[in-house]
Amino acid sequence: MMNNSTLPAKRINWRNTIFFIGTPILALIGVPLWAMGPTANSNTVWLAAILAVLTGLSITAGYHRFFSHKTYEASWIVRLFFVIISAGAFQGPILEWALDHRNHHRYVDDKEKDPYSISNGFWWAHIIWIFYKFKDPEKEHSKEGKELLADPLVNFQYQYYVPLAIFVGFVLPTLIAASWGDPFGGFILAGVTKLVFTSHSTFLINSLTHTLGNQPYSSKHSSRDNWFTAILTCGEGYHNFHHEFPIDYRNGIRFYQWDPTKWFIRGLSFIGLTKNLKRYTDDAIDNKRTRMSELVLQH
Repeated sequence: MMNNSTLPAKRINWRNTIFFIGTPILALIGVPLWAMGPTANSNTVWLAAILAVLTGLSITAGYHRFFSHKTYEASWIVRLFFVIISAGAFQGPILEWALDHRNHHRYVDDKEKDPYSISNGFWWAHIIWIFYKFKDPEKEHSKEGKELLADPLVNFQYQYYVPLAIFVGFVLPTLIAASWGDPFGGFILAGVTKLVFTSHSTFLINSLTHTLGNQPYSSKHSSRDNWFTAILTCGEGYHNFHHEFPIDYRNGIRFYQWDPTKWFIRGLSFIGLTKNLKRYTDDAIDNKRTRMSELVLQH
């Protein structure tokens, strides 16, 4: 991967660039128009909120903790939920997302190998890297790519990602809101605005949680625990913990830490839809915290 300072303009992914710059502008224009219009309906606000939560969980519990890190096992119905609903987040197919994220963990903070390295700057890590992100056919044929695509649901999403994303992300909320006479609100609020919110919430994990927050487990890399991003992303903000214990199905391990993704995964286990939830021992976690405390005192 090339350093962002040397990337030529001809390699800009214009589709991604126009989409991720255009959608916030469309939301800023569209939401006031909708609110002042004759069809504005409170049901549409609820629809947007529900879809934001479901989409967020499909990314955090699905793309991240299941497909990227295999922190638990999930039934086909849960995987189907992840495959379908996550497409509406427009964060790319599972194959691309998971392999990029694994490289982020392998090479965290490396300017060349970490796809969204904070070493290249806050805005690079947050969104600019996406403006240069191209579909890499080599990923499909790599060992890890083949393992992911062995799941027929992941393969299906990979093959039909664009139409699936358009339908789930924009068409479906428009059709649902049309049932109470507010198709424009469904599109602009539960479609576009929800997309902007979920996208930038996820992006903040790559940028803000590598910039601000606490490092209770390690200072060997830039990741930090940040409660604010945890609220926005259903618990993903405890990022220093996650980088030290990546195959733990939890991110927030304390009872007071906001981690709905953990509760979601655990709740599904009670009805047999998830199983073999992985977690590090309390001793392993406490040892990391103790060593980090000692390092802080020494300095």
